[in-house]
Amino acid sequence: MLIQTLAAAATSAAPQNKFGFVEALQAGGFISYATVTIMGVMSFGSFFILITKFLEQSKIMGQYKALAGFWRAGTLKEGAAKLDKNSAWRQVVEDGIAAEDQHSKMPDATEAHDWLHGSLARSEASINSKLAGGLPFLATVGATAPFIGLFGTVVGIYRALIAIGLAGSASIDKVAGPVGESLIMTALGLLVAVPAVLAYNYLQSRNKRIAELLTGFSTDVLAYLASKGAVKPSVPAAPAAKPAAAPAAAPKK
Repeated sequence: MLIQTLAAAATSAAPQNKFGFVEALQAGGFISYATVTIMGVMSFGSFFILITKFLEQSKIMGQYKALAGFWRAGTLKEGAAKLDKNSAWRQVVEDGIAAEDQHSKMPDATEAHDWLHGSLARSEASINSKLAGGLPFLATVGATAPFIGLFGTVVGIYRALIAIGLAGSASIDKVAGPVGESLIMTALGLLVAVPAVLAYNYLQSRNKRIAELLTGFSTDVLAYLASKGAVKPSVPAAPAAKPAAAPAAAPKK
């Protein structure tokens, strides 16, 4: 009984940690909670955009590998039917076919060529614009997150100075909480900003690669339309199907 009483007394006498993350937020009040909430929304949005855009880009790059079969088709319409329904490459082809159907109303051949070129350029621009969706958010997070964290840092230091002024001395127990809170806000700002900047640069580089592929493909489609099918990129022949293996002869008895 005596041992239990001494243990309980020692536990109650042990100093409690008043400088943890939750304690820092509680001491900071509304400003700390608001800052952490904004950081959380920014971080969640950044990773959501990174994952969704990466999957979207990977899908388009995977569809690019099917263009060899597209160019083996007899006409553009037959080739377009082989592509995925929601494929970016099919959109370029269909826009080119629609422009070709409309250019017959233009008597001047130069105007017809410009119309085809402009239509394909608009198709490219719409695809690139869709791929770029969400990247401004990443750029905004990367540029502003450190400053939002700095705002929390400034508030924490201000609270530390107020505590020093009220206590009349800069004792560690008076300033440790506000200073710790300010350091946490600084770390959160960097923790949110750095992944957003890395994700922006990575996705932007992949978008540039897709834009290059789209430009080359639309140029080939334009040449095909302008030459009435006489000019198209050379593609390797489809691999011949392997002959079926002959059935094994039955053993002689």
